[in-house]
Amino acid sequence: MAKNDMTTTDNPKLMQKRLSDGNYSLYLDYYMGRMNITDPNTGETKSKVQRKREFLKLTILASPRTPLERQQNKETYELARKIRFEREQELKEGKLGYRLKAKSINFFDFIKVYYDEYTKGDKRMIKAAQKRFTDFIALEYPLFKDNISPEKITPDMMEHFVEYLQSISKGEGALTHWKRWKKIVKAAVKKDILRKNPCEDIIYKADEEALKKDILSVEEMEQLISTTYQGQNPHTRRAFIFTLYTGIRFCDIKDLTFSNVDYSNKTITFNQKKTQGHSSKSWVTIPLNNGLLSLIGQPDTSDPAEKIFKLPSQEMCLKALRHWTAKAGITKHITWHCGRHSFAVNILNNGANIKTVASLLGHSGLQHTEKYTRAVDSLKEAAINSLPELKL
Repeated sequence: MAKNDMTTTDNPKLMQKRLSDGNYSLYLDYYMGRMNITDPNTGETKSKVQRKREFLKLTILASPRTPLERQQNKETYELARKIRFEREQELKEGKLGYRLKAKSINFFDFIKVYYDEYTKGDKRMIKAAQKRFTDFIALEYPLFKDNISPEKITPDMMEHFVEYLQSISKGEGALTHWKRWKKIVKAAVKKDILRKNPCEDIIYKADEEALKKDILSVEEMEQLISTTYQGQNPHTRRAFIFTLYTGIRFCDIKDLTFSNVDYSNKTITFNQKKTQGHSSKSWVTIPLNNGLLSLIGQPDTSDPAEKIFKLPSQEMCLKALRHWTAKAGITKHITWHCGRHSFAVNILNNGANIKTVASLLGHSGLQHTEKYTRAVDSLKEAAINSLPELKL
């Protein structure tokens, strides 16, 4: 059995406790909410998590030696999973007033529960994907706009949904929403809400023209950099140029501090927010040429936590970027993430090895099949220096 996973959103969670003989006892850990407790002496009120355990009287062998013992472990674990799922349904029936049965559930209720219990960093995108599906149903299947049963969600409907996403979203937005929607569907299959994954055989055909619209060519980069306007935020300007020349995501660039910079070795190292805690390859080191070092500049204080780019909210940065590209005469739909795309495409066009690009972008693999390859520092430097000289 796998180690206890406290990051899952399951409630109850299936857990294991090591016994004196070295084997493992399986139990369910319930999250029962929080209770405010007031100290009678100080009057201070603290919030305390309420939990309870249910031991299943099921045992997993720590070191199964024979095929029979391994099969016994597998069957025991499957039984425990079924019990856990049944308890979860009972818990939700009490909390929400309905029971999640595949034949009677309103799938909109399931996705609401899924969103409420979702804890990962892309929760905002999960919400956006849900809204896309809700809008799609209201437009194309108005009879189901308030209540849709799981059996109505078919592969044909999902193919239609993909077409809808591509018709209303620009660039890679459609693909982003589709990926998040598939996570929701996969969770429904895991919980037996859907008997089969209707998205499984759907082939998403990438819109190559949309991808082309999403990137800035080297000429357009130079055009943008040479454009300034009155009232332009210098930090937003510097940060986006830095993204064009390094491919760093907005969620990472906004938190970069001067302590991330090694001026002696001319590198910047940081832990990617997107994969932090989920991948051993989340740390990325990018070589810096003189232009990038000039763009970073020197800290104003001795505080190691001083940020390199003092940025406003992401929404304000996007508004500033749209205004800037318009002033530069660029009509493409450019978002901050397009800077990352532009970086990758431009250095590939300049001859960089695809594995070098993957390393610079902090990817752990290529096309879900190629293993992560640690790039040679000189190749990274060559890729960075393949871009035109940065003159500020």
